Amino acid sequence: MLRPAQGNMYQFVTHTWNPIKGLCVHECPYCYMSAIRKRFNQEGKQPYLDKKELNADLGEGSFIFAGSSCDMFAGNIPQEWIFNVTAHTRRYNNKYLFQTKNPERFRYAIGFMPDNIVLCATVETNRVYSSFMGNTPSPMERIVSLAAIDRGGISVEKQLTIEPILDFDLDRFINLIGLCQPAQINVGADSGKNNLPEPSREKVVEFIRRLEKFTRVHKKQNLKRIVA
Repeated sequence: MLRPAQGNMYQFVTHTWNPIKGLCVHECPYCYMSAIRKRFNQEGKQPYLDKKELNADLGEGSFIFAGSSCDMFAGNIPQEWIFNVTAHTRRYNNKYLFQTKNPERFRYAIGFMPDNIVLCATVETNRVYSSFMGNTPSPMERIVSLAAIDRGGISVEKQLTIEPILDFDLDRFINLIGLCQPAQINVGADSGKNNLPEPSREKVVEFIRRLEKFTRVHKKQNLKRIVA
């Protein structure tokens, strides 16, 4: 079902659509969806393609985050499901955001995606915090994979979402981000009380100042807790 974007969603996204549902293999301990699944006793529900969603009318003229509740490009998602979902988006004249912590799989799906897309990888830092990152590729792997995406010479908008932002090495993180030449970077903080290793306010302010020299920076609402 197509739903209006709400809560801590991106302000530039108008709607969300979630045809692939269930447990995310990444199992990041800070994930808000994990908390929701616990509340509704859905922790053990394996990923599945909700075929009813492939009949959803996605309308036109919207900016839709496809797969906001479960990483549809995670390693355990069948390629056929991804093809079915992207084929459905091609029927409707919208802009689509596809976001993942496993952007390597964009390579195998980009030929089936609609024209008006944003490909986004989520990272938290340049460092590896194993206890907080679940079953995900390292931040460096994610950014390098996104940088390598090509659509036969046709420009594809790429974004990075840094959320929840964890403590980082300033120069190394800036240089790493520059590899994929993102059109926009979305920065957010932990929305729960997960006791994460966060950077200082001063460090985040300097980080954003340096990012703004070469790209747009979208500060999510939850970042106000760190940067007032």
